[in-house]
Amino acid sequence: MEKWTENNAHRALFFQHLGQTSPEPMGLEIERAEGVRLFGPQGKSYMDLISGVGVSNIGHGHPKVVDAIWEQAGAYSHLMVYGEFIQAPQVKYAELLTSQLPEPLKSVYFVNSGSEAVEAALKLAKRLTGRRELIGCKHAYHGSTHGALSLIGDESFKQPFRPLLPAVQQIRFNHIEDLALISAATAAVLVEPVQAEAGVVLPQAGYLEALQERCRQTGALLIFDEIQTGFGRTGALFAFQKYGVVPDMLCLAKALGGGMPLGALVTGPDLMKAWQSEPALGHITTFGGHPICCAAGMAALEVILAQNLSEEAEEKGQWFREHLAGHSRILDMRGAGLLWACRLSSEEEAKNFVRVAAEEGIILDRFLFCGSAFRISPPLTIDFQEIDDACTLIVKALERI
Repeated sequence: MEKWTENNAHRALFFQHLGQTSPEPMGLEIERAEGVRLFGPQGKSYMDLISGVGVSNIGHGHPKVVDAIWEQAGAYSHLMVYGEFIQAPQVKYAELLTSQLPEPLKSVYFVNSGSEAVEAALKLAKRLTGRRELIGCKHAYHGSTHGALSLIGDESFKQPFRPLLPAVQQIRFNHIEDLALISAATAAVLVEPVQAEAGVVLPQAGYLEALQERCRQTGALLIFDEIQTGFGRTGALFAFQKYGVVPDMLCLAKALGGGMPLGALVTGPDLMKAWQSEPALGHITTFGGHPICCAAGMAALEVILAQNLSEEAEEKGQWFREHLAGHSRILDMRGAGLLWACRLSSEEEAKNFVRVAAEEGIILDRFLFCGSAFRISPPLTIDFQEIDDACTLIVKALERI
């Protein structure tokens, strides 16, 4: 690891004072970022092909977002806990966001992160149905808080923290026969319409439709987690829009904030009213919908819409595929829009490749539940010349492993 980390004064302090989440963090120090590029203190340039794991969908330092942040910071920052004061950034962003969503998804509850959006959805489903059983999918990831962790589909992540939520079942994504597990005892089914951390697994024809129908038959609520796949990433503004299945609830985060921390639960106004009674303040947050974060997120969404970045993502994603799919090291490529999984021969090879790629000046990453594949999910603003340059570097790194 030492060979490919920046040699700087902050390195020792990073390991001394900041909590670590893995035994081998990248350890790159970034001094500034612009567009699809990150720059180290010594001026080394890196192409960012993971967008902070789905956050920076319009790239880094976009002037529209920067201006929105400055303008809102000059007006006011935090005023009051969420939901008490009328704050224009929250109102305007909720209006723009819901204008892009079908009925009944017209009411927004802003939180701080994707995990919090999932927690809110699970609580609301229990409150609305009076039921306690929850169903998630194997190889799904929804966050690290206790409730969200209970629904993810990998036991190795969950076992050290048990007991978690009771009455949780797992079904296999794309296995229609497993839908029989959804019953009159089920409060909600939480699903990614495109499984991201499983290595970009797309729904098979008819699967989401069958899932929705089973939920309707049993009275279970259908929750879509689009925390990673939203805001143009898969070639539509939201992945579910490609499949014609509208959930009862939608969880958003990552790109929602335009680079700032922001999450949201979106559902129908009638369902959202349940927070107001039995008990009142059934879900509260201090910083949810922070005005600066909402201003940044709204500016980012306006850019996505104005530049048709969702539609462009399909063509740009295919450009990556055309450049890379035939390489002998890449056994398989699957994806949609600008979210791709490129499978190598083993987890060790993929891990080594990500390290070598950073040495070549390109930032890539693996998937939590598909360790033999590396992720390609650059900012949607990447242009075709930058894709050519990125693919050249990827091939160069592949030839080194």
